[in-house]
Amino acid sequence: MTGRPRTFDVEDRLERAMRVFWRHGYEGSALSDLTAAMGINRPSLYAAYGNKEALFRQCLDHYRRGPGRHVRESLDQPTARAVAEHLLRGTVEAITREEGPGCLMVHGALATGEGSAAVRADAAARRAEGRAALRARLERAAEAGEFAPGTDPAVLADYLTTLTHGLAVRAADGAPAEQLRSTAEFALRAWPSA
Repeated sequence: MTGRPRTFDVEDRLERAMRVFWRHGYEGSALSDLTAAMGINRPSLYAAYGNKEALFRQCLDHYRRGPGRHVRESLDQPTARAVAEHLLRGTVEAITREEGPGCLMVHGALATGEGSAAVRADAAARRAEGRAALRARLERAAEAGEFAPGTDPAVLADYLTTLTHGLAVRAADGAPAEQLRSTAEFALRAWPSA
C-alpha cells in the first residue's frame, strides 16, 4: 500500500520555509510557524522534508541555489577583482531583500542553544567551505600575477568573508542598502592589484 501522492510543490514550500528561517533564525522558527507559512500540516512536513533540522539544512541548500547563488557565481568571474565585485555587490543585493534582511547562512543558526549544536556546526562548516573556495580562487589569481608581491590570498579571502558577514549583520540591524553599497564600494577601491 502506498501513501497519497503529494498535492503541493515541494520546492515552493521549501522557499516559504526558507523565508521563515531567514527572518527568525533556526531556533526562532517554531514548527507551527513553518507549517503555517508552508500551508501544510506536520505529518506532510515530516513526510516531505524530515524533521525541523533536516528542513533547515534543505533550506540552506535552497538559499545557496537561490538568493545566495552570487557566492558560487563570484568564483567563476575572470579576475580576482571581478570575484570581489560580484561577491560584494551580490551580497548587498541578497541581504537587503524583503525576505531578510541579513543572510540566512550567517545568522540563521548562529545563536543557538546546546540542543541545536549540530545545526550551528553545519552552518559553520558551510561558511568555512565557502571561505576555502574563495581562498583557492584567490590563490589561483595570485599565481597568475594579479596581486602585488606580498599579497596573501588567505588573508584577502578572510577579509572578504569577514566583510560580507559584517554587511549581513549590518543589514539585519536595519542599515539601508545604499549605506551597505557604499561600504562595499569603499572596499573595492582599496583592492590590491599588481
